[in-house]
This record gives sequence, C-alpha cells and structure tokens, in this order.
Amino acid sequence: MSKTVCLLLAALLLLVLQSCTQHKVEIAPVEIKPIHITIDVNVKVDKALDDFFGDIDDEEQKIDKTSSATQ
Repeated sequence: MSKTVCLLLAALLLLVLQSCTQHKVEIAPVEIKPIHITIDVNVKVDKALDDFFGDIDDEEQKIDKTSSATQ
C-alpha cells in the first residue's frame, strides 16, 4: 500500500511541477518612419498640354506663315 501511495504522490508531484511554468511575451515598440516620395509629373503635364493645345499651335503657325508671306 505504501508503494501505491508513493507512486500517487510522485505522479501528483510531476503534475504540479508541470503546471507551474511561466511564460513572458515581450512586445517591442513599433517604429514608424516617414516616407518621402518625390514624383516628377512635369513631363506628363507638358505632353498633355501639347496634345490639348496642339491644334491651336498648328493654326497659329499657319497664321504666322501667311501673315509673313503677305508682308
């Protein structure tokens, strides 16, 4: 009988020791850095303006040629 009591106490001791663990989770602070972005849109705007005002520029060149030929 003493062997079974010793075995039960040993099993109980193992269960108690296994349930006494500690876990720590550390969360590092998140570092947020600014992002600098430079976009050059001058070329796109220039092309768009050329397309938009292209017909006006062509007419102006025609008028300049005809007015210089008549003078």
